[in-house]
Amino acid sequence: MKLPWKTVLYRLAYAALAAVFLIPAALFFLAFLLLSFGLPAYVQQALLTLGWTAVAAVLLAILLPRRCRKGILALALAVAVGCACYCGWGLWRDSIPTLKETDRYTLLSSYQPFTEGSLTAHLDAPSSLRLDQEDCPRLDGATALYPVYAAFVEAVYPEGEYPFLSGEESGVQVACTGTVEAYERLISGETDLIFAAAPSQKQLDLAERRGMELHLTPVGREAFVFFVNSKNPVEGLTVEQVQGIYSGTITSWSQVGGKNQSIRPFQRMEDSGSQSALLRLMEGLPLIEPEQEDRVADMGGIISQVADYRNYQNAIGFSFRFYSTQMVQNGDIRLLALNGVFPTKETIRDGSYPISDPFYAITAAPIGQSAPQDKDPVLADFLDWMLSPEGQALVEASGYVSLS
Repeated sequence: MKLPWKTVLYRLAYAALAAVFLIPAALFFLAFLLLSFGLPAYVQQALLTLGWTAVAAVLLAILLPRRCRKGILALALAVAVGCACYCGWGLWRDSIPTLKETDRYTLLSSYQPFTEGSLTAHLDAPSSLRLDQEDCPRLDGATALYPVYAAFVEAVYPEGEYPFLSGEESGVQVACTGTVEAYERLISGETDLIFAAAPSQKQLDLAERRGMELHLTPVGREAFVFFVNSKNPVEGLTVEQVQGIYSGTITSWSQVGGKNQSIRPFQRMEDSGSQSALLRLMEGLPLIEPEQEDRVADMGGIISQVADYRNYQNAIGFSFRFYSTQMVQNGDIRLLALNGVFPTKETIRDGSYPISDPFYAITAAPIGQSAPQDKDPVLADFLDWMLSPEGQALVEASGYVSLS
C-alpha cells in the first residue's frame, strides 16, 4: 500500500531527529562507559555493538512499516544474546592465567634496593667499591635483569631511594623501563648504562642512524627457555622442533609426542630481549604471525597488539630462565628441556643447555669515539667491579650464572 506523502515526510523528520539526537547521545554514553570504568575489552566491544544496534533498531522502527517492528526486535534480541555469549567467552578466557609484563611492577618492587624486605642479593662483607652520589651512573635495563643490577646498586651506591619508574622529570637514577625503552634511552643519552641481552638488528640500526655505537661488556649468563601449561604431557623439544613450531611447519602437539591439539605459539613485543633471542634461535627462518589481542582504544577504536602469554593447555611461550621461574612458582606452567637438557644453573655453566647467552652492561658513544668507560674512571671502576669476584658473586647470588 502506498503511504501518504505526509506520512513519508513525518517519518523522514523522525529519522532526521533520531540521527541528530540519538546517535550522539549513544556515542557519548558509550564513550563515558569506556573511559570511566576501565571495562575489559570484550565488554567494551559488546557495549559498542549493543549501542549501535539500539540506534539502528530505533531508526529502522521509524523508517519501516509497523509490521516490521517485531522482526527488528527479534534481530536486536539476537544481537544481545550474541553479545552476552561473547562476554561469557571473555570471562572464560580471563579465567586462564596470563603471564604478562603488567605483573612486572610487583616483581620489581620486591627487588628495589634499600627497601625493607627487599629480595636483592647481598655480599657477605662490605663492597670494596663505593660510589659517591654525584658520581653514580644512571642505570636502566631489562625487567629480567633488574634483580642483578639492583643488587649492584645496593652494594656500591649510597643508601637512598631508587625508584625504578622511568621519566626524566622524576629524576629516576636507577630505572627499569624494559629492553626496548632502555635501548632507546641509552642511544638518546637519557641514561648512562643499561643491562640487557644483545641488541636486535633494529636497535643496532637505530644507534647507527643516531650516530651512536654500542659497547657491550658481558656480565653474566642466562638461559633462553620455553614453557607450556603444566598439564601438557610434552616435557621437552629439540631446537629443530622449536624452529618448526615458530616457523609454522609443526602445528600440532601430536607431531612432537603430545596430544592431538593445535599449538598456540605466543611471541613477545618486537625488539624485546626475549623476542630478539627467538629471532637469533630461528637462524633466518621466517616467524609465523604472533597471537594478537584486540583492545579498545579511547573513544571506541579497536587496536591490535601482540598478545601476552595466556596459559591455554595447548600454548607455548618463552622468556629467560630467571624471569620465567618467578612466574611458575604456582606450578601453572612448566619449563621444557631442549635437546634433552633441562635449563639449570649447572647446565648453563657447563654449556650443555643449548641456548644460553651472556647478558651485558651496555654503554653508548658517538661512532668513532672511545667507549664512555675509557674516559670516565668511575664508570670504568664500576664495570671492572662487576667482573670482579664480588660482582660475580652477586650475579650468582641473584640467581643468574657468573662468567667464571
